Amino acid sequence: MGHPFPIREIARQAGLSEATVDRVLNGRGGVRESTAQEVHRAIADLDRQRTQVRLVGRTFMVDIVMQAPERFTTAIRAALEAELPSLHPAVLRSRFHFRETGPVGELVRTLDRIARRGSQGVILKAPDVPEVTAAVGRLEAAGIPVVTLVTDLPASARRAYVGIDDRAAGATAAYLTGQWLGERPGNILTSLSSGFFRNEEEREMGFRSAMRARHPERTLVEIAEGQGLDATQYDLVRAALERDPDIRAVYSIGGGNIATLQAFDDLGRECAVFIAHDLDQDNTRLLRAHRLSAVLHHDLRQDVREACHTVMRAHGALPSAGPSLPSAIQVVTPYNLPPQATAV
Repeated sequence: MGHPFPIREIARQAGLSEATVDRVLNGRGGVRESTAQEVHRAIADLDRQRTQVRLVGRTFMVDIVMQAPERFTTAIRAALEAELPSLHPAVLRSRFHFRETGPVGELVRTLDRIARRGSQGVILKAPDVPEVTAAVGRLEAAGIPVVTLVTDLPASARRAYVGIDDRAAGATAAYLTGQWLGERPGNILTSLSSGFFRNEEEREMGFRSAMRARHPERTLVEIAEGQGLDATQYDLVRAALERDPDIRAVYSIGGGNIATLQAFDDLGRECAVFIAHDLDQDNTRLLRAHRLSAVLHHDLRQDVREACHTVMRAHGALPSAGPSLPSAIQVVTPYNLPPQATAV
């Protein structure tokens, strides 16, 4: 096996003779399997210790740039702060650039300011538009690694994407909606915050494809551009309900769920099935009150930790790793809320 350590160092770490270590590394045989495992463990321990030495005293200044409702950016900030101890002995400092909505030009100017000022990395949630893609290219050209979080910019020069498989999430929502509606008639409202976020587009495509395959008789009614904000979402949902008296279920891709339910209530309409994303404070309360059927959730702390590790790897502070696997999709109902959610 390849390794950067002298045989003497491995032998000292393993508590074995140099001759034994040499036989294991060169596959000469005559060594018990348990002894060979001790050699491999020693190499792994040395590698971890070398990583710790590289991290001691290192400070990484990372910019977190996000366009999202405040309830989501609040959850991201909390996830990052909770993960900071796990990044020791490195120290991570963060600058937050959050906005709920606004022109793309403002977002691009923020990214360009970071490129001029300097940063060890950018963790980014932004619309998938050419202007943002170009700005990511300028950041990478300036030596600043970019990690997209939750929603991807696949045509950009970003270093990695961290998040769920959004098509699989959409298909999961379709499966649950179809099962819970059963034989009852009714159309389904799909709600996006914006058509420019890649993750929402992928979720909608996964949902539509699975519904077409499993329940072709169902009509899907789409609304978009509510930005996940209650003030704009209410008007969009109410107008859709007034146009279509057969809407009985909701797949909320982009949020604004309090306003969506308020629109149903104000018109005296039943929402038989409601699938949403992310255990933010609003959705946790709605789920506990049985106003949501299920929330498709992923571990934001794990995602933030992986994004930070990707930045560190880009600077050689952590060993390189293979492509990140998609985050696990959790189906959370009122009966299996995780402990941290029950305290909200």
